[in-house]
Amino acid sequence: MPFFSAPTTPAGRRRPALTAVTAVAVATLLAAAGCSGSDPGSEGGDQGGQNSRTGQDGQNRADKSAAPEDLTSQKLDWKACPTPSAAEGGGTAPSPLPGGTKWECATMTAPLDYAKPKGDTIPLALIRARTSDPDKRIGSLVFNFGGPGGSGVTGLPSFGKDYEKLRTRYDLVSFDPRGVGRSEPVECKDDKQLDAYYAKDMTPDDSAEEKSYVDGLKWYAEGCERKSGRELPYVGTVNAARDMELMRQVLGDDKLNYFGISYGTELGGVYAHLYPKSVGRTVFDAVVDPTESSEQGSLGQAKGFQLALTNFAKDCVSRGDACTLPGSTPQEIENFVVGLLDRLDKKPINALGARKLTQTQATNGIAQALYSKEYWPLLEQGLDEADGGSGALLLVLSDAMNGRDEKGRYSNIQSANAAVNCVDSKQRYTLAQTKAKLAEFREVSPVFGDFLGWGLLGCSEWPVPGERDKPDVSAPGAAPILVIGNTGDPATPYEGARAMAKALGKGVGVELTYEGQGHGAYNSGSTCVQNAVNGYLLDGKVPKDGTVCK
Repeated sequence: MPFFSAPTTPAGRRRPALTAVTAVAVATLLAAAGCSGSDPGSEGGDQGGQNSRTGQDGQNRADKSAAPEDLTSQKLDWKACPTPSAAEGGGTAPSPLPGGTKWECATMTAPLDYAKPKGDTIPLALIRARTSDPDKRIGSLVFNFGGPGGSGVTGLPSFGKDYEKLRTRYDLVSFDPRGVGRSEPVECKDDKQLDAYYAKDMTPDDSAEEKSYVDGLKWYAEGCERKSGRELPYVGTVNAARDMELMRQVLGDDKLNYFGISYGTELGGVYAHLYPKSVGRTVFDAVVDPTESSEQGSLGQAKGFQLALTNFAKDCVSRGDACTLPGSTPQEIENFVVGLLDRLDKKPINALGARKLTQTQATNGIAQALYSKEYWPLLEQGLDEADGGSGALLLVLSDAMNGRDEKGRYSNIQSANAAVNCVDSKQRYTLAQTKAKLAEFREVSPVFGDFLGWGLLGCSEWPVPGERDKPDVSAPGAAPILVIGNTGDPATPYEGARAMAKALGKGVGVELTYEGQGHGAYNSGSTCVQNAVNGYLLDGKVPKDGTVCK
């Protein structure tokens, strides 16, 4: 479940967007609250050419789903980027990069249903920053930062400075996947309704609360069908991968060079399976385990967040009296967190204006702060303040996870998250099946187990059937894909990287381990990781399989 709080989403394979995106939202809200290997790509020049516009080359697996020629040959009209839409999270138009390079935006047209390629279409919003060294340009480097549901059109500019070295040889490109942001966004409820919905008790304790929870899932799903029924069957990951193949052709690239983070690794894996011969230089960071069922993924995430909380507690204890939380051992601090959540279950506390902090929102806020070690001071402060009766900071963190801005407006990040997850996954758990699993979830995580266990019910009322049990990412014949696992990642546990590398196939998945904390590795500040990634993307030097960075 990519966004920890999405109550319509089954916990499991889908993961949160990269934390730096959320960091921007958190900072805004806090201010408002007052508080050497093979080379799969050409070595120089533009990769564009005649082959890039002829569709699949016969060795890919999705010829029957190819877009028609009038779409593969479309010309993009790149213009100055507009102010982000409400669905994208609002804000201001992206500022130029260092040196003055301006961001450009365009709209690509794709088939709504690839089984009917000449039928209805869907607009897909794109953004790019041109390479800083055209003479050494390889092509485009396409990013997906996770979710599903995260806007790449707003996400990429947030990271612009972090990828300046990559821009020496690539046009940096990202997009709002179908159903996200400006790409015909899935919408379900209005802002006031979402405020009430996200405050609901998502860990019911009795039959009345169980009924309220299930009724809420049904109410939400009905809203999604009423407002966005046209696109709901078509927003899954397979269609998003097909969109990326169309994007490759429209951009004029012989190969898709790709950087996927979090859920973006699953999207990239599905693309590699469908179009192995179109895979260029590709990196997966914060890797989703493609071999797990929803239940297995949920348990893994519960363990991952519990591990991150333990690491946070150990750090707090190591600082002695400087730690403001009660407890002289990590276990005592974890017990304090459990006790605080129990109290909030019985009685929410004052937070922002008339809004109160509920148990669900507090759990969500705690999870948000565990995505990056940089957030640990905020978590300590938020827990301390909540213990004293003020829930403002934890609510701000929860709001950031849910895509709520300081004016009370929601992006469509959670609506899209639910829509993609539920069309991707066949699993539909009953109330009885879910309740039977709770003890196991609680055993692996006293703090997060209940929440993630109940999340198995997320798609039970969804109006569209799911497509598959697990994503197929096997990609024999594809170029090497660098797969990076972080040993302290709470949302995409480290084991997922090895599983992804193995599933991609021998000679395709190349595993790199980062011994660190937080969600993802490239933006962690590790020079070792950045050198490995840059060496591959810029020079085609594939790191040795099994490389470890500390």
